[in-house]
Amino acid sequence: MEKWISTLWLLADEAAPAVREPKASDSVLQMLIIFLPLAAVWYFLILAPQNKERAARKNTLDNLKKNDPVVTIGGIIGTVVNLSEDGSEVTVRVDDNTRLKMRRDAIREVITKEKTDGK
Repeated sequence: MEKWISTLWLLADEAAPAVREPKASDSVLQMLIIFLPLAAVWYFLILAPQNKERAARKNTLDNLKKNDPVVTIGGIIGTVVNLSEDGSEVTVRVDDNTRLKMRRDAIREVITKEKTDGK
């Protein structure tokens, strides 16, 4: 019986395909196969929309002018009455006698006609 088992063992050993040692290039290729799609998903779902939003905000702040109705990041609604010489500060009229001086980047959005109509 032992002879029979040892014979089967030897036959199985000879029939088994040779196991090759993994190379370093194999693991790098596997990492790239996983990493590249994840990087693409990250870019299209996170970075691209964020860059688009940042560019739109910069455009809005660059086009800010006197008499624009605005909303600040604190939720204060007012009208721009003055822009500083260097453009870094804005004076916003909140009420007839109330004016607030703030940084330009404290403006969240410019209120347009379409936004007030609910469109």
